[in-house]
Amino acid sequence: MQTEYTGNTKNVFNYNRIFDHAALPASSLKVSVIVPARNESKNLRKTLDALRLQTDTSGTLLNQNIYEVLLLVNNCSDQTFTIAQNYQKKYPEFSLHIAEVTLPAKKANIGFVRRLLMDTAHHRLTTYGNCTGIIASTDGDTQVDACWVYHIMQEIAKGCDAVGGRILTQSNRKKARLYHLRDVAYRSLLARAEALIDPEEHDPWPRHYQYFGASMAVTCAVYEQVGRLPEVPFLEDNAFHQALQRMDVRIRKTPAVKAYTSTRMSGRVKVGFSEQLRRWSGYIRYGYTQEVEPPKAWLIKFKSKRVLRQCREEYLKHGFYNREAFENVAKDLLVNPQWLHNELIANQYFGLLWEKVRKKIGKGKWGKKWELVHITEAIQELRAFVNVNGVTSSQTNRA
Repeated sequence: MQTEYTGNTKNVFNYNRIFDHAALPASSLKVSVIVPARNESKNLRKTLDALRLQTDTSGTLLNQNIYEVLLLVNNCSDQTFTIAQNYQKKYPEFSLHIAEVTLPAKKANIGFVRRLLMDTAHHRLTTYGNCTGIIASTDGDTQVDACWVYHIMQEIAKGCDAVGGRILTQSNRKKARLYHLRDVAYRSLLARAEALIDPEEHDPWPRHYQYFGASMAVTCAVYEQVGRLPEVPFLEDNAFHQALQRMDVRIRKTPAVKAYTSTRMSGRVKVGFSEQLRRWSGYIRYGYTQEVEPPKAWLIKFKSKRVLRQCREEYLKHGFYNREAFENVAKDLLVNPQWLHNELIANQYFGLLWEKVRKKIGKGKWGKKWELVHITEAIQELRAFVNVNGVTSSQTNRA
């Protein structure tokens, strides 16, 4: 089905009509997987193969009635739509629903397309009044792991509201890959350090640091609770992640949920992973160094976050908190204690409080005190911290 989109989603929960031709969802439907695709003729078959052949951990294929795939082909100039149609005809038992849309320039962006798809998935999952359904997101250049859907369902069944999957890249000889591997090592070690300093019951170790559109999931109830996917043209997954954190949503970032994505530099969006790879290539070309926030600064933030959460819990329960501990947090974060107190008692969610703290220190003296360091130095320091605390960092080096 080909459509020219002219609808208006402003201030209205509008799931659009581009998938109205699709068969009604099965009453047993638990997961609706959304796939935006633009000029993905080279990757799409592998993407669909991975989704069609989903299994449990014993290798048994999942029942086709518990999950479906919504593929939105948008603004293409290649054979993506034809490939999708042929695939659908070849595997009629696969719950694959396809639509093609030509969006005007202002709407032809990944943020709008992913939101349109997630809204559609929400509508289909809640058709029978079920708000426990799961909206899962991936991309047209990504191959999810064989047990991707299964592990997402398992984590939601344990009580989590959202799941971030580990995104891995195919090995290649591009010079920018070294910068990418360093970035992965740095962020993975930070995730381990945070788990040591400020552990979370719903997201225990092993865990990772990613919540991106190529491998993420959320329940219908929480999707609606946080206001759906933010209306931004790009980095919509980052904005959604922030919205979840802002409302203290239980997010599980398990390495069991994983997907493999391309490392192309000719991305379909102006800002994203492909753009970051191009930027790192520029580092090599012009001799720039890869610098990051020093580990000591992060360790202070992790500890401060834990103590501030404890202070807030004490205040909500007893009407007061440990004043000395609270003032030490304000001192360590270089913020005014009265401002911090006012924010602590004013915000409904701890996540919203911490977001304001992060923004506050980003504008203050923090950056001057904690100057950036070379990423290799930071990695060495983080490994030393992790090892001193009795664990190895061997799991942090894969990308």
